[in-house]
Amino acid sequence: MSRKTHKTNQQNNGDERDKALALPAHVAGRAGLAGSDTLDRLVETARDYAKASTTENTNKAYAADWKHFARWCRLKGTDPLPPSPEMIGLYLADLASGAGSSLSQSACRPLSVSTIDRRLSGLAWNYAQRGFSLDRKDRHIATVLAGIKRKHARPPVQKEAIQAEGIRAMAATLGFELRGLRDRAILLVGYAGGLRRSELVSLDVGKDDTIDSGGWIETHDDGLVLRLNAKTGWREVEIGRGSSDQTCPVHALEQWLHFAKIDFGPVFVRTSRDGRHALDTRLSDKHVARLIKETVLKSGIRADLPEKDRLALFSGHSLRAGLASSAEVDERYVQKQLGHASAEMTRRYQRRRDRFRVNLTKAAGL
Repeated sequence: MSRKTHKTNQQNNGDERDKALALPAHVAGRAGLAGSDTLDRLVETARDYAKASTTENTNKAYAADWKHFARWCRLKGTDPLPPSPEMIGLYLADLASGAGSSLSQSACRPLSVSTIDRRLSGLAWNYAQRGFSLDRKDRHIATVLAGIKRKHARPPVQKEAIQAEGIRAMAATLGFELRGLRDRAILLVGYAGGLRRSELVSLDVGKDDTIDSGGWIETHDDGLVLRLNAKTGWREVEIGRGSSDQTCPVHALEQWLHFAKIDFGPVFVRTSRDGRHALDTRLSDKHVARLIKETVLKSGIRADLPEKDRLALFSGHSLRAGLASSAEVDERYVQKQLGHASAEMTRRYQRRRDRFRVNLTKAAGL
């Protein structure tokens, strides 16, 4: 797809969403209405808020979901509007069988249950933006999805957690030039905070420094407090100082900010090609993923596996899983640090834990 076509598709998706946000017909049709300029400005403001209701990555995924479904409908000789539970049920079956996950003539790998579920959420969201309601409980959708889950559901494939010794080895592979200081701070702060990639790169030095900020940092004698506007809402993350400067996330961040001369705007930015100067451009979250994979290879973690398998085992989530698996503290503290609504979600991140610490069999008298 050309850049021009991609831009046009994004514009079309935005136009469709904006149609639901306009002046009422009885107001819009009255030209010269007193205060109409103010109302028009409020419409634009409402549209800006609507665009901010979901993250950029979610918007991209939902746009791709709609584009795929719309093309599938055209190939089947039908139209995606208005919503048809019968056709959506057939679409889900096509995705699960492997024929519909690609629109080429050749068969392809079936999509996972989680991906199909996400696609359905994307369709429901897109229909809502176009003024339609999609009933996911309709039998043509619900029964097909239940059958797909019963037949094809598998335990989720989890990325491997990076343990404490691993993160220390990864940090040790980095130099002490500006780029190395930055990347070391990313690894250590991301690990100690149990942060998502997007949370890391969206941090600013201060509150309201930039319009695309996802939070800011506060430095105290005992550590850092991160104020994050995360996917689960505003939350605080406390990162205490470590036992040595070599592995202390607070010290690593202070070193980066000091030598990069950053006291305003994004915390983690790009550097010049020679690695000696900090630029103004905020890092992409993709840099975090690349950094983790590169330092995993350099540090020799899981050297018993081929390089391709090692790269596939680790991702940005390895930092969050590593904290959850390594921190020998009450589970409630880990849950709070990761921003999880339930202990069950936290346990999914714990790759190594004492599963039988609480023995209900003995507690029940057996």
